Amino acid sequence: MKLTRRQSIGTALLGGGALALPGADAAAAPARKPAPDWKRGFDNQRIADLGNGSFLNPLVSGDRADPAILKDGADYYMTFSSFDSYPGLTIWHSRDLVNWQPRKAALTRNIGSVWAVSLEKHDGRYFLYVPVKAKPNSIFVIWADHIDGPWSEPIDLGLHGHIDPCHAVGEDGSRWLFLSGGDRIRLSADGLSTVGEVEHVYDPWRYPDDWDVEGFSPEGPKIHRHSDWFYMITAVGGTAGPPTGHMVIAARSRSIHGPWEQYPRNPLVRTTSVDEKWWSRGHASLVEAPDGSWWSVYHGFENGFWTLGRQTLLDPIEWTRDGWFRMTGGDLSQPIRKPKGGNALPHGQALSDDFSKPLALGRKWNFFKPGPDESSRQRVEGGALVLKASGTAPSNSSPLLLIAGDQGYQFECDIEIAPGGVAGLLLFYDEKLYAGLGFDEKRFVTHQYGIERGRPANPHGRRMKMRVTNNRHIVSFHTSGDGGQTWKRFDRGMEVSGYHHNVRGGFLMLRPGLYSAGEGEAKFRDFKFRAL
Repeated sequence: MKLTRRQSIGTALLGGGALALPGADAAAAPARKPAPDWKRGFDNQRIADLGNGSFLNPLVSGDRADPAILKDGADYYMTFSSFDSYPGLTIWHSRDLVNWQPRKAALTRNIGSVWAVSLEKHDGRYFLYVPVKAKPNSIFVIWADHIDGPWSEPIDLGLHGHIDPCHAVGEDGSRWLFLSGGDRIRLSADGLSTVGEVEHVYDPWRYPDDWDVEGFSPEGPKIHRHSDWFYMITAVGGTAGPPTGHMVIAARSRSIHGPWEQYPRNPLVRTTSVDEKWWSRGHASLVEAPDGSWWSVYHGFENGFWTLGRQTLLDPIEWTRDGWFRMTGGDLSQPIRKPKGGNALPHGQALSDDFSKPLALGRKWNFFKPGPDESSRQRVEGGALVLKASGTAPSNSSPLLLIAGDQGYQFECDIEIAPGGVAGLLLFYDEKLYAGLGFDEKRFVTHQYGIERGRPANPHGRRMKMRVTNNRHIVSFHTSGDGGQTWKRFDRGMEVSGYHHNVRGGFLMLRPGLYSAGEGEAKFRDFKFRAL
């Protein structure tokens, strides 16, 4: 079956020059009702809150996979898998469950690729249980007495080969980590070490054999206590692959020690058609809203935009008379009434940066696979980000990246290089898959498929303004030698719809960013971003 998507045409204005974006409408999926447009926030970025008492998913756009959510009185905190980006595990804050603001990153030292975490509060202390893909794979714990830190140094729990921990407290006060595959292990009273061995306690429900899935892969258990029951919510079917694979199942028990009873109407959530707005929906948690209603947060891929990674979605739930619950948001393509109560914070943050303040590392900018002293490469002075050169190309220079959650956007920056330096702007998936445009003193260099190619002579020397437009996977570049008064289109266009997990692996997204390689330092001024 052919996957279809809607493609729109936009016009953007940035930095004193208008740029018309050419294109043609792609064939539309016939079975899906068109959704209304999103509300717009900082830098014209889409936001969920429509301002009329309803919201439209995604709740938090862009690569916000495996949401871990915590209700702490009137406050809500949430974080996501940060993979190879550091500082990582940015904590987001909300007071109404719909509008979210980033605060600070909890993990500053590179310990590996961070997957689905557990965010908890126990006896007044905050905990993050952090699985990492490294050598060897393991699970760490960090803790803090305040949500903004300082967070402790990571403590290795020695749980090699296990992922997706979930902290749970039993009816007897015992502390546990539930793990993927139906396993668990007991925690010490302080939550900073394990007791005994991993034990298998649950065999998840299995889907029919004729469903198109990636694999069984029971993962991401979440334990919730409600009334007299413990509920275990699990993801099965694989997190990517076929859009119809990932799903949410549930089981329950009167005791943290089991036995676990399967939900008789599993799965609770599953994409059933490639025509739906959201693909591969799964990895769910439950949370109570300010008005006492209950909701589920989980992730999914946007139809036609695997490049944006797995985005966070919000789905209302209803408790049923038999003590179970069900999701009521349908395919999440249409607006949903917001929960009442709480106070709405301004959602998100500006991605534009005039570099007049210290770099918002962790909250906005992240290095990709940084070394131990990566943050010392950067400083802000005189209205410029000064970034010391590293490596020879984006693949080995640990570029500085953002998460952009819109289908189309444009960003530009004034870039000045030192003699022997090379720098530029990127659309970056990982060190083997990226696109962009850079330059040295004498020539341009194009980046495509993670490969560098020398291009025509550079007429601007060691300083120019550069603009990248990603118009729903159609990429163009413009340069200016007069500070943005006039722009010239660079004679190399690209199409990047294949820069995603199902092609490359890694569970990442295509992120805008910048790099500095070669020799000396590069200066970046007046970074402007605008969603289209």
